Amino acid sequence: MNESIATNLFMKCMVLAMNYYQNNELRNASQMISDFNITDASTWKNAQRIYPHNEGDFMSECMKPSHKRPYEFSWEQKALWACLFGVMLMVAIVGNCIVIWIVLAHREMRTTTNYLLLNLSVADLLMSCLNCAFNFIYMLNSDWPFGTLYCSVNNFMGNATVTASVFTLVAISFDRYVAIVRPLHRRNSRKKARMFVASIWVLSVTLSLPGLLYSATESKSYSNGKSRTVCYLLWPDGRYPTSLADYVYNIVFLVLTYGIPMLIMVVCYSFMGKELWGSQSIGEHTERQRESVKSKKKVVRMFIAVVSIFGICWLPYHMFYVYAYHNPMMTSSAYVPHLFLGFYFLAMSNTMVNPIIYYWMNRKFRHYFQEVMCFCCFQLWKVNSINKTQDIYLHQNSVSMERKSKSFKLHTVDRQRIDSRSVRQTELNGSPKT
Repeated sequence: MNESIATNLFMKCMVLAMNYYQNNELRNASQMISDFNITDASTWKNAQRIYPHNEGDFMSECMKPSHKRPYEFSWEQKALWACLFGVMLMVAIVGNCIVIWIVLAHREMRTTTNYLLLNLSVADLLMSCLNCAFNFIYMLNSDWPFGTLYCSVNNFMGNATVTASVFTLVAISFDRYVAIVRPLHRRNSRKKARMFVASIWVLSVTLSLPGLLYSATESKSYSNGKSRTVCYLLWPDGRYPTSLADYVYNIVFLVLTYGIPMLIMVVCYSFMGKELWGSQSIGEHTERQRESVKSKKKVVRMFIAVVSIFGICWLPYHMFYVYAYHNPMMTSSAYVPHLFLGFYFLAMSNTMVNPIIYYWMNRKFRHYFQEVMCFCCFQLWKVNSINKTQDIYLHQNSVSMERKSKSFKLHTVDRQRIDSRSVRQTELNGSPKT
């Protein structure tokens, strides 16, 4: 870069930085560019050699120079967070695998609603295995060690799985609404349920394509000698926090995967609640009708719990992102990494809570869960019994061999004594008489 241009940029950057810290106000990219008052195209071309993405990102880097790595967790804090996430991931993976097995292995469980529950468990399982674990490592160490390719996969799978989960919950609410509020309407068949599942994944993949198209990694070096690699979305107009496309995409994603679905589910379950608890049918109910209504109430309670916990788990995470976009300087505070990890843990814990709800509130699922747990306990007992039996057998063999060895030694000694006595007796008997 030309020395005069570099000096000019440096001086103007210093002035802007001082103004920023005095006013405590983050100026937008266009205003900062105008403040630079640089009209020569070659100036920006040379400046982009320093920060190659765009002038807005260059300004952002200028305003917030990187003298050291972001806040780093102590090893005690890392150990605590690792234990929390480890337990959560283990419960989520095991629980959702059991739900998938229950639906696929038992013909009586292959209903339309359970097929949708199966899809929900698949989405949660993929989120736990392909996204949550890698994101946790990234956030804990402030470094992305998995390469550019998996950066794209991670960003894509994170959005695709959460989209599939919430769209599945919406499909379940529609299915229950038709069954309870409009019972004379033609019910959805299992074939239609498969079509719903396919449509859900097509929509989820489409909405998550930017994660595949615009993901990138970048290595950053700091004045204290440390470095790190970041994984982020690099849009045509730059990246967070200067990219308008990034902001619009995240707002649209929030509305389509949280705002509208939650509104639809609240309306559907409100009508279901009114139908089951608020209306009184004329005439007497048969025992079969009473049992049917009771069963429907249990199912609705279970799904209300699932939807409520989904809303509670994801709300802080979404609100944090919206607030951080409008207050980007908050991310430099020392407490924010812990706050964000807490919100992320709460959002991801939704993947482990659903199987627990099924076990707690559904008799059939509880029966099969107990069957799996009893089988696992029996297998552990069987393995332990076999090991104990082998240990006892080996110990007995060892004792027996020791006894045989001692007996053989005693027998050998006795035999030697007898032979010695026999020789002496023979010598005495064979000696000449005087």
